[in-house]
Amino acid sequence: MTEVRRASPADALDAGRLLHDFNAEFDEPAPEPAAIAEHLAEQISDGTTVVLLAGQGPDGVAALQISPEVVSGKLSAYLEELYVVPARRGNGIGRALMDAAMKTARELGATRIDLTTSDDDVAARSLYESLGFVNREKPPDGPLMFYYEREL
Repeated sequence: MTEVRRASPADALDAGRLLHDFNAEFDEPAPEPAAIAEHLAEQISDGTTVVLLAGQGPDGVAALQISPEVVSGKLSAYLEELYVVPARRGNGIGRALMDAAMKTARELGATRIDLTTSDDDVAARSLYESLGFVNREKPPDGPLMFYYEREL
């Protein structure tokens, strides 16, 4: 079983390295690991981001944000990042990180968790669906919904 632990500010460089590698793997621009670590350490310290690390390497990372919903005031979680190093994929690390993220979100008072992934990331989509996540673009009890994004 993969050990997952909550990161402290001292772990920010390891998390920054993993998040940098994640972006590089998918040809997305990202600051250097030390720059990511700098602001990530602040976010971990002030509680705006919960970072989970898996394995001895560490071999995987999840970054979770918990915030109140505008209308209901209930807490919800957003899984901003989930990454497992390529050489360690298929060993249950992603599932362990997701289980820990959901448990952590519940412990912090969140009543739901949201995430996004690309349509071509079949492995991630399969993992999320196996854990009960539903693609809400067409909920069974409501209208078709769309997810939009734009750089500012």
